[in-house]
Amino acid sequence: MSQSVINPKPFIRDLVGQTVLVKLKFNNTSYKGTLNSSDNYFNLSLNNVEEIIDGQKEGTKLGDGLFIRCNNVLYIREIKE
Repeated sequence: MSQSVINPKPFIRDLVGQTVLVKLKFNNTSYKGTLNSSDNYFNLSLNNVEEIIDGQKEGTKLGDGLFIRCNNVLYIREIKE
């Protein structure tokens, strides 16, 4: 499998307005929502957020304005719906 290096700044900038899945480093927790913005430190702001724990949707709608500090993020990926 071929892997390539991706510059994170344009990658995340291109994801603004898209539905993303943000996996956290701890507690096997993820958040699915629309990426609202990112700053120069790669902190993330999500809207229409849904919490996912251990791969199972909890049904918990967290609404708008969830802020995730960059040091808590394991990975971020776009979700095609």
